[in-house]
Amino acid sequence: MTDFMTNRRTLLTGAAALAGIGALPKLALAQGAPIRIGTLTPLTGSGGPYGPVMVKAVKAVIDEVNAAGGVLGRKVELISEDDQTSPEAGVRAARKLIDVDKVSAILGTWASSVTTAVAPLCWESKTFLATVSGADSITQLPHQGYLIRTQPTTTLQGRKFGEFVIAEKAKRVFFLSPQTPFAKSQFDNITEAVKKGGGETASLIYDDKKPAYRTEIDEVLRFKPDAVVFGGYTPDTAVMLKDLFRAGFGGLKVAFGYSVNQKLVDSVPADVVDKTYTISPSSAEGSKAYERLVKLIGVPSPDPYTTQIYDQINLVLMAIALAGDASGTAIKDSIRKASQAPGGAKIDNAIDGLKAIAAKQPVDYDGASGPCDFTETGDISDSKFRYEQVQGGKIVLVKIA
Repeated sequence: MTDFMTNRRTLLTGAAALAGIGALPKLALAQGAPIRIGTLTPLTGSGGPYGPVMVKAVKAVIDEVNAAGGVLGRKVELISEDDQTSPEAGVRAARKLIDVDKVSAILGTWASSVTTAVAPLCWESKTFLATVSGADSITQLPHQGYLIRTQPTTTLQGRKFGEFVIAEKAKRVFFLSPQTPFAKSQFDNITEAVKKGGGETASLIYDDKKPAYRTEIDEVLRFKPDAVVFGGYTPDTAVMLKDLFRAGFGGLKVAFGYSVNQKLVDSVPADVVDKTYTISPSSAEGSKAYERLVKLIGVPSPDPYTTQIYDQINLVLMAIALAGDASGTAIKDSIRKASQAPGGAKIDNAIDGLKAIAAKQPVDYDGASGPCDFTETGDISDSKFRYEQVQGGKIVLVKIA
């Protein structure tokens, strides 16, 4: 009889406990579950030189935050996927991150074509998306606030290219690019700046899968340019530079920094790429956030995309802490409270940010890529640019402005 009464009391206690659990808020129930964050970067393809280091930066921040106790008492789990610098592969990987892994946010989409393809999946599923893509059209999508980008717009970048070639005394400027979401905007804004400086422009959209471009180069030379601007990626730009060199072009050559990188420089004869200028958004070199990133990942000069994704993960983790919730909607609603709260304490890393948030202090994040203040549409509001030139087989800094 005693055993029966004991077992009965045990059953009743268990039932009461189960009933109590059912009455708990969902947030309390999920307290022990990891917060899942995804990266969708180009580990292979044209963007392959950048994706692995970008993921390394995100992992370093997450490891540091987890070692300090996580966010909302929960560990943060990173799921990394390769978009292969391909919209089709990017969509497949994004569906996995959203539908299978149930991530709260996806960070680091690089190619504008990938971001354009992936963004609708994110806002439809209420998954937050942070990108380093520059095409103007991206933030014109109906993303409902579920998207920010740390990369300056193509409008701003195109103007910088145009102003640079005019400053270098060029008057006839030819723009070469594959068909990308930013090609038209890039050319239009180059043209506006060049015409303002008294110059003329022409352009050509080419097939970026061709093994040679002699026909295209012939069209370029018929324009008699004194400057050629390259709008493609590393593989096709390398071929373009070779064909332009063989044709005897001796004028100004300007390209995106992500395209004419050290990998390209090392892969072609020195004369082919020598004196080529590159322009890219500048990291906030010398800032506390930049120095902290360098130490975290052991890379002495992280590229702009690595500094940007580093800022993205810091901001997302702080937004989650501010909201008290790890959903994509909570991140959307709180991201600007982490990035630009009026009168907030200046913060350059998630560890200090989480401490400030726990102390009920407003925060204003300035990162490794610069001040991370966003417009209503999700664009970064300002950025400096880095101007470099290939000299003797090395990429040398000319100026940051």
